[in-house]
Parts: sequence; C-alpha cells; structure tokens
Amino acid sequence: MVRIDFNRLRFLVIDDNAHMRRILRTLLHGFGTREVYEAEDGAAGLEAFTHYSPDIMITDWAMPIFDGLELTQMIRQPGANSNPYVPIIMLTGHSEKKRVIASRDAGITEFLAKPISAKGLYQRILNVVANPRPFIKTKTYFGPDRRRNTSNAYIGPERRVGGEVEILQQPSLLDKARSAV
Repeated sequence: MVRIDFNRLRFLVIDDNAHMRRILRTLLHGFGTREVYEAEDGAAGLEAFTHYSPDIMITDWAMPIFDGLELTQMIRQPGANSNPYVPIIMLTGHSEKKRVIASRDAGITEFLAKPISAKGLYQRILNVVANPRPFIKTKTYFGPDRRRNTSNAYIGPERRVGGEVEILQQPSLLDKARSAV
C-alpha cells in the first residue's frame, strides 16, 4: 500500500460554490495538505493554474464564464501552458453516463460524483498519484489514456481508430508524494 505525503502536493480547487470549496479544503487539510488554492469560476481557475502550478486540480463541471469541461480542454492543449499533464479530478452533481463520457473525452483524469466522501476523494487522489495513466496524443485527442485496462492484443469493436497514436509518459507525482513512513 502506498502512503501519500499530502504536505508535498499543491491542490487547486475550482468550484463556484464557496461551501463546496470549504468542504474540499477541509478534507484536503485533513489528509495533510498544506497548499490548497481556490478559484470560483473557470477563468479564475485558469489564471490560478498558471500562477500556482498545482500538482492536482479538482474542478466542478457547472461554473460561470467557462465550465470545468472547457477549462480541461484549455489545459490539455499541448504547448499552451506549463503542464498539460496535470491530473484533473472532475467533481460534479451531474453524473449521468453521457457526462462521464464527455469528461473522459475532454481529458479528465478521474470523475467523482457529489455528494462526496473523504474516502472517495482520497481514492481518486491515490489513483492519480500512484497509478498514473499514460497520455495519448492523436489528431483529435490529448489526455490520459481513456482505457484503464490496455492490451495490445485487443481487436474488438472499441479498438482505437484515427491514425497515428503517440503514447507519452507524464511526470509522476509518486516520487514527490511518497511518504517516508
């Protein structure tokens, strides 16, 4: 079992609801995080992302100016910012299958439905730190591999199409966040 030293990680929480930001900040501080930055909408979130260079982002879907999906698409543009590989956890009350798929296709790393639990949040963070998925770059997509279980021998109907695929290993947070205990 991997133990995460949360005080080594910087988080950015983007949600238009001040109460939800406070809940997330409290949970993250309870895990041991020292650096939690906040933004109240997508535009402020993009500015905070550029300014603070967080290790992990947690964003709501529905926000003013631009939503969490649009924010993710902006961040996932290779060359547009300093870290298009940043793990992004989508936190939303809208958990219909079409929204989960849209999030995945925009480049979200993990999805968490509201109401949240400390255990659910911790598990998503553990996944992005200890089990990072490689990034995929095609003509139409850049982001974490949308498949959790990959096999080169797979030939079924969901086989990746669309030409050349470049598989990129993103910088790992595990070395940074590994606890000495």
